[in-house]
Amino acid sequence: LERQGRLAYFSKELTFPGYRVSNVIDTVKSEQAQVLLEQATVITISAGANDLLPLIAHNPQKGTMNFSQLNANFALNHVREKMDELLQLVREKAPNATIYVMGYYFPYVSVHNEQMAGATAALQLMNEVLKQQATKAGATFVDVYDDFEQERASFLPNVSDVHPNQRGYLVMANAMLKSYSGNDSLQLSEVDLPLPNPKSFEELLEQQEQMQTTPVALHLLRAPRAIYV
Repeated sequence: LERQGRLAYFSKELTFPGYRVSNVIDTVKSEQAQVLLEQATVITISAGANDLLPLIAHNPQKGTMNFSQLNANFALNHVREKMDELLQLVREKAPNATIYVMGYYFPYVSVHNEQMAGATAALQLMNEVLKQQATKAGATFVDVYDDFEQERASFLPNVSDVHPNQRGYLVMANAMLKSYSGNDSLQLSEVDLPLPNPKSFEELLEQQEQMQTTPVALHLLRAPRAIYV
């Protein structure tokens, strides 16, 4: 977006790994978020998976998984209610923004086929919940499931980690960019990928603490436009 001259400012200050939807709501309600959101014109939201995936017991070495359908249904209903609250809140605090709600891919590779059906259905149902709530709030749902599924094993090289490699994130980025532009004009290729620059959990905590203690007046100088939640 920056190369296309469409980006004035980008921030991931409102995102944090492991957050559930309720945690994102608390962040959006914070004083620091207010300044970022009120000037944003594009917001992407990726939330919901951390409400569901901890309920799934996955043993990648044995290729097994199990979960309670009742608990999963309860979690999905909670996601539905909280996403409704979150999207209304973001709409209120970011009146000039177009909001994109990111869908999810199936994050397991090492699973016996006969045990995949239940978890697949739960994940697809969560995507449907996110899509329904996005539509209700006038936001855009970004579906990544089918595109990711085509090469899922190559995007998830660590069978113990539900997070993809950079190529997997590239698929998700292109899905969002296509929704944003309405065509393939902004699609990225692997040569566009930045060099990996991972942060430790401790560094992320320090970053979050710095945000909480940074005077709000500093944010007023930044003229934010694109915000990732």
